[in-house]
Amino acid sequence: MNRPPQDGGTGGGFGAPAPWEAPPPGGPAPGPASAAAPGASGSSAPPPGFGPQPGGPQPGFGPQPGFGPPPGAGAGAGQGFGAPGSAPATATGWAGAGTLPPPPGAPPGYGPPSGQGPRGEANPAQAALIGLLNLSCLGLGYVLLRNWIGAALCWVATVALLVLALPADVDGVPMGLLVGYGVFLLAVAADGARRGLRANLRIGASFRRLALPLAVVLLAVPAGGSLAYGAARDEAREQALLDRLTAADAQVTSADGLAFDRAEPLLAKALDEYEDLGTKHAGSRAGKLVPARLDAYYKTVAGPYEKKTYCEAIAPLKHLRGLADSFDKGLLGSRPAKTDEPLAHSLYECGTAALAVATAKPTAAESLNELLGTFPKSSHATRVEPAVREAVKKRTSVLDTVPEPCDTTVELRTLRTTLRDMTDASLDGVTREAVEGLQRGDFACGTDQFKDKEYEEAVKTMTEYATAYPDSPQAAHARSIAIAAEIADEEPAAGKRLPPSEAPGGSRMVLVVSNDGPGAVDLLYTGPTTGKVTLKTCTTCTKYPGPIFSQGKKIKACQGPASKYPKATLLLPAGDYHFLQKRAGTGSSYSDTKTSKVKIEPGYSYTNCLYVTSGY
Repeated sequence: MNRPPQDGGTGGGFGAPAPWEAPPPGGPAPGPASAAAPGASGSSAPPPGFGPQPGGPQPGFGPQPGFGPPPGAGAGAGQGFGAPGSAPATATGWAGAGTLPPPPGAPPGYGPPSGQGPRGEANPAQAALIGLLNLSCLGLGYVLLRNWIGAALCWVATVALLVLALPADVDGVPMGLLVGYGVFLLAVAADGARRGLRANLRIGASFRRLALPLAVVLLAVPAGGSLAYGAARDEAREQALLDRLTAADAQVTSADGLAFDRAEPLLAKALDEYEDLGTKHAGSRAGKLVPARLDAYYKTVAGPYEKKTYCEAIAPLKHLRGLADSFDKGLLGSRPAKTDEPLAHSLYECGTAALAVATAKPTAAESLNELLGTFPKSSHATRVEPAVREAVKKRTSVLDTVPEPCDTTVELRTLRTTLRDMTDASLDGVTREAVEGLQRGDFACGTDQFKDKEYEEAVKTMTEYATAYPDSPQAAHARSIAIAAEIADEEPAAGKRLPPSEAPGGSRMVLVVSNDGPGAVDLLYTGPTTGKVTLKTCTTCTKYPGPIFSQGKKIKACQGPASKYPKATLLLPAGDYHFLQKRAGTGSSYSDTKTSKVKIEPGYSYTNCLYVTSGY
């Protein structure tokens, strides 16, 4: 059977096929054109698939290259057809020999799956192409093979991954999911390579030339997607760190203006965040902002110092200075050292302001002791002794002129307590000045209380003075004022004038006082001189009947033997005296207080009998 001559070139009409293109069954093999040789234009070309074809052996029927006629065969005998241009020879294996003819062509619609065509020779380059296209995550290798189920699986897997991965968050995609997806891609790549090894693709030669470079380029899809996702995840992490930084800033802001004991827990949380961001995430945008945040933290916490509320500034400044022991030193730098001067200044100002304030918190001693102990060489430490000395002098110099010496004395007492609690040797001299000033202040206070008719307070103040300073030249006078105040508390006329500091000279009159009653008696007197005597109880004496039972009869007290009654003898200058009799209670009677007034005249001696009457 003769066919029309074939034009040169491949069946596609686009030149030589790509390396991975499988030759069609029965078609000319890749290589030179199959046109007749020069000078043989009148001969007929053999039909495709029959006899040897130009360019080498072809798949199909006929002898394979390297095979000759069997031994003993004559000329013209063979298993195929003759050379081009010759008449076909009778094949020995055909009908005459009883062998089966070649199978007829397949009817339309029968054969390999659509898009693949008949199975061809193994083409590794084509297999690599299909595998690379499947690695692009888009299942394009299956698309070329027209394996829509496989392509759909790739699309579903990729979409599922995108749904789970997007939007990118801090934690990213679970590692197990990534490993599973990677294994899936390798599996579909291997499966695509297996399927494409012998598949016949219905694509043009031009596309074949571009397919492999395109497959390599498409590998950028998963690589680029991975890089883009990594960048998105990194951005999510950066944003999360910035959110933590913002939250820490908010805690610092909320602590501003609070008392430090309430603000400290909030500040501690913010510091923990700053330290973690600045050390574990130092390269992040948030980590790079931490130094500036620490500057703002120091400025905010030290706010009371800037406002000159020095006592309130002490605790925050101590906190800032102490961060060097608990916070990362690399992040802090020299910031803690910069708080030394403000802290020393605050301790000085707070301590000196509290020198005369009994209710100050912290006390002057606490602040000044800390200043002298922590910053002994600071300029503020050298100012402590002059400041304390000035505070003492300011109060002692006005004790005799100030309208309220008791208030000044209270301040001096506070100063003495402060100095007693301080241990610095430089304060020994001013401590003695404070003690002397307080002694003067106590006496001035008692005197002022007597003049202001605050007799009960005067008694207490002067009694304590005489007890605290027994060797003082004013101790005796203080006792006199206390006695006079006690009498004046019962008889106001006794408080018209302050008892003299010294008894008057001149003659003295005798006053003998006897106790004709049960219970001991304290007899207090004040006038030209002031004093107190105590008479023991009369053990044999009883109460005299009162007005009802006495029926108007005159009481004759102290009429028994003189030795019967306890006595006391007083030597008194002439003058008017006020007496206060304070009889202690016994088992059958209550205590009794009585006042009386006596005029002592020169040249006389006096007796006074103290007795007790019943109420009836």
